[in-house]
Amino acid sequence: MGEFDVIARYFHRTKDLKRAAPAIEQVALGIGDDCALLSPRAGMQLAVSSDMLVEGRHFFKDVSPEALGHKALAVNLSDLAACGAQPVAFTLALALPQIDAAWLSGFASGMFALADTHGCQLMGGDTTRGPLNICITVIGQVPSGQALLRSGASAGDDVYVSGTLGDARLALDALQGKVQISDDVLQRTRQRLERPMPRVALGMALRGVATAAIDVSDGLLGDLAHVLHASGCGAEIDIEIVANCSILASENHGFTALYCQQLTAAGGDDYELVFTAPVAARALVAQAALNSATKVTRVGSITATSGLVLRDASGAEVAQSFASFDHFKV
Repeated sequence: MGEFDVIARYFHRTKDLKRAAPAIEQVALGIGDDCALLSPRAGMQLAVSSDMLVEGRHFFKDVSPEALGHKALAVNLSDLAACGAQPVAFTLALALPQIDAAWLSGFASGMFALADTHGCQLMGGDTTRGPLNICITVIGQVPSGQALLRSGASAGDDVYVSGTLGDARLALDALQGKVQISDDVLQRTRQRLERPMPRVALGMALRGVATAAIDVSDGLLGDLAHVLHASGCGAEIDIEIVANCSILASENHGFTALYCQQLTAAGGDDYELVFTAPVAARALVAQAALNSATKVTRVGSITATSGLVLRDASGAEVAQSFASFDHFKV
């Protein structure tokens, strides 16, 4: 089987394969030519983002291909969610060490299942031989002037996070033998590590409500710092509330408070949203959470003074700092 056979069999969706692609009017021309063609709707801007997954860096060699296909697209859709954009289409650049029919079938199945959930069409890409490497570029749409950016936070705004934090990092630590957890806990947290759910519905619901947003990929505090830098402000965060933003927060697993704080504040791979909104918009934030069926938690506030300050439940400043993930500092 050659390169174009791989594309035709696993990624060019036809009725014969029972993978009829969603009828998305903006994709005027998809797979089959040198370029795909998009026709943006009037009054809309295109939102574009790329993410790369590299074997041994972003995923284990033995990860299920279905889970990997899901995650490869999910991490890109998470970027669209952070901008409040609706997914439209994506491209896939895939380097394969060899052609493995079972692996390709599983990968495509996991990827297309998530794509169909969000009405997002594969419109082109590239395949080549080499170490396993997956690069997806995703395209979304957002009404002109309504994209959520990192630069809109203002002093007095509340800081929120969606969903849960730290679970993916706990699974990673367990798989690397750094901590011991039960099989049940590993199963639950590994799901968060390998099959994150991008908060697309929440991001769209926050348009016109949130003042700034970013997705949590490298760790809550590190990603929030990008918002603070872009907005020219600071923040005070309740580290104990953050530590409770976990599916395991109500369970006693013998972990120290410091380890729980590290997991949730800087664990990474959460693919949740951290966003800011005015105090006056609390009811609107609650409605956006309800409309998108997504839990949100208020964890702090934006300050006029630059810098990120951690506080405990009593309001006292916490001296501990938490370093988020950086590909070139590990």
